Amino acid sequence: MRFDDFERLVRRLADEVPPEFLDGVSGVEVSRKTLPHPTRAEVYTLGECIPLPAEGDGGPAGIQSRVVLYHGSFSALAQLDETFDWQEEVWETLTHELRHHLEWRARAPDLEAFDRAAEQNFARGDGVPFDPLFYLDGEPVAEGVFRIEDDFFLDRMVDRRPAEILFDWHGVGYVATVPEATLPLFLTLTGVTDPPPGELILVLRRPARLRDLFRDGTPPVTAEATARRGG
Repeated sequence: MRFDDFERLVRRLADEVPPEFLDGVSGVEVSRKTLPHPTRAEVYTLGECIPLPAEGDGGPAGIQSRVVLYHGSFSALAQLDETFDWQEEVWETLTHELRHHLEWRARAPDLEAFDRAAEQNFARGDGVPFDPLFYLDGEPVAEGVFRIEDDFFLDRMVDRRPAEILFDWHGVGYVATVPEATLPLFLTLTGVTDPPPGELILVLRRPARLRDLFRDGTPPVTAEATARRGG
């Protein structure tokens, strides 16, 4: 299905949703993005409910969200399944994400931590000091995998910097050379098949130790590496 036809389908089905279920939803949007699952092959995220900054006192009534459906992900799944029913999948995804909106409203305090994580991620991108554990307040999408907006963080604890590191992405094993650097290290990875819309960052950090409480933390180091299939 072409993007324009997909957009019209989403608009038509959104109009069929009872208004009370859209309370606090700023809009239902469509995107051209393809969002692969971080660990499972041939699995894609079809839609999301994205919380917006709270208004007023930050209580549940002030929580707003926007719902986004990803045309690229729908197309990727349609290519894998000849029986793919676009209308049925759009309706199921739309109603699923609206339920998430109600869940966000029930978890209003958690949004403060998520907003802080997003701010720290901007600081990382700008090359200024940031909290090395900020990504742990992102959205957990798989074991050891956290998401902040379009960026995905693979959390890995090591005793020392390895020369190479093995990791999985979207059901495929990869290996990357780790540059000489102190830990914690934020390693932005390129070269994976089906990359996320944003950055894929492998975070190498040491397990917390008692003596770490009595000294200043080591500033995070950022670097880049090209992944290759392996492992």
